Amino acid sequence: MDPLSEVLALLKPRSYITAGFDAGGDWALELDDLTGRIKCYAVVKGACWLTIDGEAPVPIPQGACFVLPTGRTAVIGSAAHVEPVRSSVVLDPDRSGQVVTYNGGGDVYLVGSRFEAGSPHVEPLLHNLPPLMVVKTSDDRARLRWSIELMMEEFRESRPGSALIVQQLAHMMLVQALRLHLAAPARDGVGWFAALADPQVHAALAAMHADPAHPWTVRELATTAGMSRTTFAERFRARAGQTPIAYLARWRMMLAAERLQHSDDTIARIAGSLGYESEHAFSTAFKRIMGTPPRRYAASVSGNGSADNAQCPPPGW
Repeated sequence: MDPLSEVLALLKPRSYITAGFDAGGDWALELDDLTGRIKCYAVVKGACWLTIDGEAPVPIPQGACFVLPTGRTAVIGSAAHVEPVRSSVVLDPDRSGQVVTYNGGGDVYLVGSRFEAGSPHVEPLLHNLPPLMVVKTSDDRARLRWSIELMMEEFRESRPGSALIVQQLAHMMLVQALRLHLAAPARDGVGWFAALADPQVHAALAAMHADPAHPWTVRELATTAGMSRTTFAERFRARAGQTPIAYLARWRMMLAAERLQHSDDTIARIAGSLGYESEHAFSTAFKRIMGTPPRRYAASVSGNGSADNAQCPPPGW
């Protein structure tokens, strides 16, 4: 798989609530349910404003799709000056598959979903994403528009199987929005997502993700990216916030942690499949990056299939 698909597969985003929201008049909601979650919505009718952690309000026009991935406090409303109400007070947590009418409705209509990430790596993986991503659904965004229009149709008609269909459409909408944001002109930012947006760095990331067990060198990766070794190393660090080899080591450990949690593979087998010549070398790298030895990590997630008590890599990834 490509790097974005692999990271999303590791995150395991699960559509927890998929709904429509129909608001009218002056209104504002403080989104207090974002920690460890991703919100992805499209403004089908009207327009609204989003404010992240007290920063300058951002207008979200009709036809735009927005993603809130980092868990930072956000306020959405008809205008920036309206006093917000906590969304957890107003919105029913069991409203999935329904359209919620607020303040009479009729002025602004949104469709989308809130995703739960079923991975212990959610915080480090989401940490370096932009706090707000806005993409337009006009022009060549036909696939994104198609997902939104089909979701609207399912909400209107409530046919058998609608709940499952809108959940699948919500996943498509999320991936398409992230893809379009990556394709937009380069923006400031550091982390794995910013690195994916750089075509040359992306080429190196794709090579590492395609064969994480390969003993990659900076020179090999620079050749893959079509750059000199020195220029590539500087460019990679500037985009990803770490060296190529450090990125590779962290990605290997995330793959290893996933297998320790969800497979019966031995530590020796996992070590060999990720390019380590010995179990000892792998265990040393795992403890350094993940904060705990692999056997202890495996014990902490055994039995209940959860890594809630296991340490996760620091947010520098």
